[in-house]
Amino acid sequence: MRRIGRFIVVSLAVIGLLFVVGLGLAIWGAVALHGKGGQSMPKHMLLTLDLEHEFRDAPSRDPFSALTQNDSYVTRDVVAGIDRAAGDPRVVGLFATVGQAKMGMARAQEIRDAVARFRAAGKPAVVFAETLGEFGNGTLETYVASAFGQVWLQPSGDVGLTGFMAESPFLRGTLDLLGIEPQFAGRKEYKTAIETFTEKQYSPANAETINGLLDGWSGQVIAGIAEARRLPADKVGALFGKGPFVSSEALSAGLVDKLGYRDEALTAAQGDAKPEEVDIADYAKAADSGKGTKVALITGEGAIMRGKAESPWGGEDGFGSETIAGALRDAVDDDEVKAVLFRVDSPGGSYVASDTVWHEVMRARAAGKPVVVSMGNTAASGGYFVAMGADRVVAQPGTVTGSIGVFTGKMVMADFWPKLGVSWDELHRGENSVMWSANKPFTPQAWDRVNVMLDRIYADFTAKAAQARKMPVEKLEQYARGRVWTGAEAARLGLVDALGGYDVAEAQIRTLLKLPADAPLAMKAFPEPQSPLQMLARLASRGGVAEEEGAQTLLRAARVMAPVLDKLEAAGPRAGALRLPVTQGELPR
Repeated sequence: MRRIGRFIVVSLAVIGLLFVVGLGLAIWGAVALHGKGGQSMPKHMLLTLDLEHEFRDAPSRDPFSALTQNDSYVTRDVVAGIDRAAGDPRVVGLFATVGQAKMGMARAQEIRDAVARFRAAGKPAVVFAETLGEFGNGTLETYVASAFGQVWLQPSGDVGLTGFMAESPFLRGTLDLLGIEPQFAGRKEYKTAIETFTEKQYSPANAETINGLLDGWSGQVIAGIAEARRLPADKVGALFGKGPFVSSEALSAGLVDKLGYRDEALTAAQGDAKPEEVDIADYAKAADSGKGTKVALITGEGAIMRGKAESPWGGEDGFGSETIAGALRDAVDDDEVKAVLFRVDSPGGSYVASDTVWHEVMRARAAGKPVVVSMGNTAASGGYFVAMGADRVVAQPGTVTGSIGVFTGKMVMADFWPKLGVSWDELHRGENSVMWSANKPFTPQAWDRVNVMLDRIYADFTAKAAQARKMPVEKLEQYARGRVWTGAEAARLGLVDALGGYDVAEAQIRTLLKLPADAPLAMKAFPEPQSPLQMLARLASRGGVAEEEGAQTLLRAARVMAPVLDKLEAAGPRAGALRLPVTQGELPR
């Protein structure tokens, strides 16, 4: 019997070891496949770009991400690849497909700008779409497609140039029915994230902010399509919001060039040379020589939180202050690194975490290493806080930024629990020990403390912003008060320095380092990516490798729950939160 037991234990140990080794090999292979660079490229290439892929600002540091089938592009890789291809005689053109674009307004503008530079170099760019918004909004997709020299649309497709729409949930009525009282305060009237819980409709300040975004984006789309399609702006303005247009109408209006199918569009893009198709991500990796002045590339993407933002599988995804601050310190300590390119795409989060990152940005500058921020789709509230101290701040016209303000509060559920037959009791020491309890409203003394905290945070935020933007606090106050701006408006007001994407940010770095305009820059990612074995060792050391069935079950559950948790996390208040409001609808994703 003892032998049988020993045999079972040994067998299970061997199975566990094989699983770990197999998992390690799988991760190794997947990462190697996704990350290989330096491979030889064909002599005649047609670069391909699938605009239905998800776009990220940095590769996922989750060791399991390479095993999933959800393909994604790294925005800078795509942009750098297109720019390199513009001067590469082996590249005969660019062929893209677009359907439902998984990118926001700023990323769309980044891709459009890169395609425009590619075409300006004399290279043809063709895009094909089965449809641009089948029974849905295709405004952003139409905007992206317009940058290409030839736009193909399937005859059965439509052009959903329907415009932009915003709608937000207001839960005050539901909370009243449940007996839940929202107690929140903000600085100041434009800090409207709390209105999801305190109001039943848009306040005048909230409506003013959202209308400003809608007007800005709409104007940018109309102007962009008109310029790219060589159409009068008033004609595009008349078409804007009147879609969807069936394919024949879109052709007559000049929104597309050809009606046909993908094989026909691809044949047109290939021409007589019949080049080999190469995905833009593969080309970008192969074309990156790694030569040039070393620049640290640090990416802060997502809600800002204290500590490390770790996935449950051992990777580090998200905007954790400890991770980003550590990356900035490491970049300063690296003698080869001469400057920092800090990409920020965040709606905000913790004030304390934002201040931690801001401090490290200032330390990097004090150490003689220029810091340039490139804003993505959103760099607002805490996202603006971490960015504002850089030597130069670059945003796209459609970036959502500003929101200089703060809010905090809680839900008081004292009248809710009796409806469920639940009673609470408590014992405490200290008058304010219960101030954050959901079972009691704020006392006058506690409410006074809340307002003292908010005033201090707002004063700190505005003072640092005024110093960074070199303007009096009184002038900065006019642009603060929690107000959100497009990147174009922020540039006009002096909240950012320049408009553009990675290319403009890199040009700013060359200027600060007094390098020639065409000097190559070698980007080095911080924190440095872990090898597959390092990922696996870290995962195992944290007890993250479970038996296969359990791991797969948890993986499936995590994937199912992720969207729900994201929405709950976005809607939930945080003390000292520097965040944007929750807004849903037909806005740029």
